Formats: sequence, C-alpha cells, structure tokens
Amino acid sequence: MQQASCFRSLVGGSLPSVISTVVCRRDHDPVSFYSILLRVLLLSGFIASHVAIRCQEYPQYNVAVYDRLDYGSCLDNLSELDDLPNFKFIKGDIATEDLVSYVLREEKIDTILHFAAQTHVDNSFGNSFAFTHSNIYGTHVLLECAKVCKTIRRFVHVSTDEVYGEGEDFETDPMSEEHVLEPTNPYAATKAGVEFLVKSYFRSFKVPCLITRGNNVYGPHQFPEKLIPKFTNQLLNGMKLTLHGDGSNTRIFLHVKDVANAFDTILHKGEPGHGYNIGGRNEIPNKQVAKDLLRVFGLEDKEDEYITYVPDRQFNDLRYTINSDKLHKLGWREEMSWEEGLKTTVEWYKQYTCRYGNIESALVAHPRMLNNTSQVVDGEVLMGSKK
Repeated sequence: MQQASCFRSLVGGSLPSVISTVVCRRDHDPVSFYSILLRVLLLSGFIASHVAIRCQEYPQYNVAVYDRLDYGSCLDNLSELDDLPNFKFIKGDIATEDLVSYVLREEKIDTILHFAAQTHVDNSFGNSFAFTHSNIYGTHVLLECAKVCKTIRRFVHVSTDEVYGEGEDFETDPMSEEHVLEPTNPYAATKAGVEFLVKSYFRSFKVPCLITRGNNVYGPHQFPEKLIPKFTNQLLNGMKLTLHGDGSNTRIFLHVKDVANAFDTILHKGEPGHGYNIGGRNEIPNKQVAKDLLRVFGLEDKEDEYITYVPDRQFNDLRYTINSDKLHKLGWREEMSWEEGLKTTVEWYKQYTCRYGNIESALVAHPRMLNNTSQVVDGEVLMGSKK
C-alpha cells in the first residue's frame, strides 16, 4: 500500500497556534486518510499530538499535523514520529484559506479532525476577539475548504462540555448531546456559536460533520497554563499553588490517552450528523486537585504552606457534567485511574518541562498569553520528509 511521505511546513499569521493532523488517502479504504486540524493553544498539539502518535497503530494511514506554532506549541512532542514515512508536519494557520485548500487538495485528504481553537478561559476574559477570530472564523474557513474538497469523507469538529453551561448544583443530571447550549464565558460562547456553522454545513452542503464535546483533559504535552500542569510546575519551582476563589469548583478530568482512544473510536465508528460527549468519572474540586498533587510530591503535610487563594475569574462555572452513554455504545471506556494519571503526568513534567523554555508568565494566577507566536517562515519544512 502506497503511503504519503511526511512533511512539516510552517505559516505565519495573527492567530494563536493551530495544529491539525491530517492523514492523506492513497487507496480506497473507507477511512484511509486521517486528519486532525488542531489549533494549539497548548503544547505542540497536546490532544492532537497524542492522536497522531496513536495513529502509528494504523501504518496504512498518512498523517500530517498542521500547527501555527504559537506560544503553547512544542515540536519535540512529536519527535517520535519524525522518521516515519507516513507522517508530515505543516506549519499553518487554519484561517489561511489558500494554504488549507492546497493541503487538502495536494494530500488528497479525506478526513479532518479539527482540534484547532483558542481554549484557555482566562485568556478569553482578556482578549475575546482572538477567540472569535480563531474559533469561529478559522472554523468557517475550514468548512468552506472542506465543502469544495471532493475527497472529504469525514469532518470531526472538536468542541467542549463548556458549551452546555454549568451544572447549577450537584444534583444536576448529566447533560446529553441534545441538551440546550448555554455557554457562560467568551471561550465557550465561541465554541457554541461555531457548532451552528458546523451543523449548517452538514445540512446545507452535506459536509460529513461530527461534533464531540469533552471534559477537561490533562496529561503529558499540555502547556503549563492549564490547572494540572500549572500546579505541577508551580511545585517544581517551589511556588505556591494559586487556587481561584475558594477552590470548590469541580471539573471532570480525563487523561489524554483515554481521550485519544475516544477519537480513535469516533473516527472509525461515529456517524456524520451526530454529536458525541466524551466524559469521565473523575469529578474533583480544584482544591482537591491541589491536595492530590501535594501528595504526589510528598508535601501532603504542608497544605497551609503551599495553597493560596486568589481572586476568582469574572465567572467560574460550578461544575460540568455530561452523559457519555452514546460513546460507550460504540465501545469506548475510560481506563486511566486518577491516581495513575496524575502520577505519570507529574513524572513527565519533571523530565520535559524544559521543552517550553521560560514559562514564568504561564504560572501566574490569571495568565494572558496570546501575543507570543512563532516567527518561522511560511511554508518552511521542519520535520519529516521534505518531499
């Protein structure tokens, strides 16, 4: 079976990093070209990087990662794929229509997994225009490019559980895929808004779209502005853990390997026109996350010394709770325990935090990190085959 050669290209622009993994089709298998368009506000792809790595299990697929290389990107997180003949990396912005169209056409893309998005709520309180530009306009560009691309068979749009709004109390039933969307912050509002665009392209133009809505994801490769990697790196640097408000807000945390498995399931078994919740069982108050990390570091007897409370966000949802029965029926199950996931995540950051250089501004209580972008020349091939 012929395989496309790997490549990395880079493109400038004003958006934060965008990562996509694309698998070019070179035969007539039902799902032979697999793609992930992921805009990395995190590391060098975070979730998409793990999905790309998981794709090694499918040597007949040709995978390309498309990334704007913003402040949260880290190419080293894809280093284990560098020598594979079916991997490419392209630096590009999803809002650059000509480049996106070129990649889809030249690589004969038939599947897009679109992770590209600004995702950090704190940033959305400081610069919400960037979220509108990336999450809505960028996705609109992708949809237009997919609409006219004759090879597209699947477009997986990655959304978030935050589009449902908060669970008002701890008696609230888990929200199913049919629940009304009631976002409460600018980030979630852009993700909810663009879902209507995605649905409209499915209905009006028959673009084969699916939508996923997932809980909070954690694990290796995540840029240290998010809760778990931030607390981990605060402890690694001897800093206090900065808890928003009283620390009682809960989140359900899913390990990134379980999430990569979920996308594998959805890619192969999901149906266009459907939405799929990706939810776990580890609902934990932020204060307990801090305590659990102190325990991993052997500092459980020093809570008063290391935990400090800072002003809360303008609005901070109490909790999110979603029903994932629909995905379970396709065969997916959460496998990583909270204890093991947290331990392995901490070990990874002990070894690899140095990949991100100076992360000082990510470790403040309310980071605002939207203006630091890569200056790599557009179209430059950085990794994988130069063909």
